[in-house]
Amino acid sequence: MTSPLPDAPAEPTTSRLEEEGEIAADYLEELLDIADLDGDIDIDIDHGRAALEILSEDPKDTSLRRLAGRDGEVVDALQELTRLAVQTKTGERSRLMLDVAGYRAGRRAELVTVAEEAIARVRESGASVALGAMNPFERKVVHDTVATAGLTSDSDGVEPNRHVVIRPA
Repeated sequence: MTSPLPDAPAEPTTSRLEEEGEIAADYLEELLDIADLDGDIDIDIDHGRAALEILSEDPKDTSLRRLAGRDGEVVDALQELTRLAVQTKTGERSRLMLDVAGYRAGRRAELVTVAEEAIARVRESGASVALGAMNPFERKVVHDTVATAGLTSDSDGVEPNRHVVIRPA
């Protein structure tokens, strides 16, 4: 029987990811209390990562959207703070993903559409297509969509102007 140790394998076990989710949820619940915001925290495991979402109990309540920010900058920062809280408790780097009020889910759907349109242009023209600057979450969504379509993609540039280039197969 093996147990997760500080030098655990690169792929965390399900129990390790569940522990990350619980630690992150505790941290986020405290944050919601401090901010006097109501929300439920959903914990899941998605693609080898702990995945958490802060949801409103009332679908008409839009107060949680402040935790997403206009362009996702607040949820990005909150995700990093939550990862640091998990790392502080476990001693291990966390790759958890955080969504607030469906912001990332909606953004993912938009990015899949953008990627699919770019893939069609690459197939039609046979030339590479460079997309606009994206954060790491956004680039990952595009890379995954491109890989599923059988093409290749690379990230190019330096933050904050790092972007995806889609290439013919």
